[in-house]
Amino acid sequence: MGSVILVVEDEPAIAETIQYALETDGYRVVCSHAGLPVNTILEEQPVELIVLDIGLPDISGIELCKQIRTWSTVPIIFLTARSDEIDRVVGLEIGADDYVVKPFSPRELSARVKAVLRRVGQTSVHASENGSFQLDRDKRVIKYCATVLELSKYEYNILAVFIEQPGRVFSRDQLMDRAWDEPDASMDRTVDTHIKNIRAKLKQIRADHDPIVTHRGVGYSLEITA
Repeated sequence: MGSVILVVEDEPAIAETIQYALETDGYRVVCSHAGLPVNTILEEQPVELIVLDIGLPDISGIELCKQIRTWSTVPIIFLTARSDEIDRVVGLEIGADDYVVKPFSPRELSARVKAVLRRVGQTSVHASENGSFQLDRDKRVIKYCATVLELSKYEYNILAVFIEQPGRVFSRDQLMDRAWDEPDASMDRTVDTHIKNIRAKLKQIRADHDPIVTHRGVGYSLEITA
């Protein structure tokens, strides 16, 4: 079965055209004519990519993208009737992976979908050098010793930072910049609390080892095992 693509477009004719083009290329398509149901859809079924119209009737596509990015890294391609360069840059800065301006060729959009999925597929799964961790960014899932970890939003974000750069020492400020939506609104000791919680969850799986290294007065790193 092909990848599942969620098309969020309020104009039925455009949605049907996109659906036909994507299904012709072997994708499975789920359509929503409004933005508010999208988070529920994403929670109920796996989606590999979202084609998201910016001009939705119930919520701005940009605002919806911001909401999605607080908990998911699923790739997003924006559709818009505006070709302003400023809009394009803003869209990409808030987390969109690509940007298509109406009117567009359905074949062009399908090609963009294929390109984004190919790019994401090359980078979506990361493993530390010791092989104990596996990070699936699309599903926001981290496995430790082949066991899925039950993590809070910020525990996931912190551990993902470590996994992507094992051995690198991160200060508390660096971890806050990478893991928090509004790092200035949090205290650096919050990082220590989350690290403590992560360690406790790792020890539930493997009690004899602590892969997170404390560098006193500096920060933390993820151990690399040869």
